[in-house]
Amino acid sequence: MRITVLTVPECPNAPLAVERVTAALAGRAAMVELVEVHDQEQAAARGMTGSPTILLDDLDPFAPAGAVPSVSCRLYRDAEGTVSGAPSVAALREALTGAGRAEAAATEDRCATGALDVVGRAGRGRRAPAERGLWAVHQAVLRHFADTGTAPGPDLLEPVAAQAGRTAREVLGELAAEDFLTLDEAGQIRAAYPFSAVPTRHRVRIDGGAEVWSMCAIDALGIPPMLEADVVISSTDPVNGQPVTVTTYGGAATWEPEDAVVFVGQRPGGGPAATACCDALNFFTSTVSAQTWVTDHPGIPGRMVAQAQAEDIARQTFGPLLAP
Repeated sequence: MRITVLTVPECPNAPLAVERVTAALAGRAAMVELVEVHDQEQAAARGMTGSPTILLDDLDPFAPAGAVPSVSCRLYRDAEGTVSGAPSVAALREALTGAGRAEAAATEDRCATGALDVVGRAGRGRRAPAERGLWAVHQAVLRHFADTGTAPGPDLLEPVAAQAGRTAREVLGELAAEDFLTLDEAGQIRAAYPFSAVPTRHRVRIDGGAEVWSMCAIDALGIPPMLEADVVISSTDPVNGQPVTVTTYGGAATWEPEDAVVFVGQRPGGGPAATACCDALNFFTSTVSAQTWVTDHPGIPGRMVAQAQAEDIARQTFGPLLAP
């Protein structure tokens, strides 16, 4: 969720508004931005109807009927009739809950576009179709990664492809064209989501299996539900270089640090997930660090997601991959 606090310079109630927003969030992941508005024209463009105005994903849940753009001081009245320079924590919490419900209801629509569209292949998922040997070869590639931590060469896949009357290179080429995996210039497998054949920021140690590299944060989180195995994910925050560790046990995940979040972004221009979003989909030690990265990369749209939501996205995307 994106929260914007609009205020005029030196507004005495701006710190109070930010303080109450923070208290209402109670640790929930969100991008909070304080924006100064200097004139009536900017107020109209931003949707500001007095200072401070609090927007939840660009909407003002406290806007009175008939409100007009204004840079004047704004006052709020709570349920008990008390007037204050910012909404109460209770009112903000209620507004955030309503926005959260709306956000959850809109998840399917959001996942049809942007970075999650690339990760989930426009709702088609990462499970290759059964025809033309695609599913069988894809399964063999994923299982080889999980067992060895490395990509199989085409020669190892020839017997599987032959069952469909094709060569391994033919099937791999089609899988690459459909973005189930990527190949290097020599036709060797470079990545098969969620696995990478080359080192990345995200290392995953599989209980009873191999140590593997994953393409991105969501891919790393997708490995435990895909394999139905416990893992230890070791990553680093791209802003401060600090470690982020996710340990799963019996399907439950423990995150360190506790405030870690995931930013899901996509580079403009489209293309396969490996180039469009994998380097813009990372773990961060905190929302502050993630916001710093967002500010430093204004050309990469996306959104911050909390731990539970990141796990759910990963589970939906990769959980069915190795199902019979």
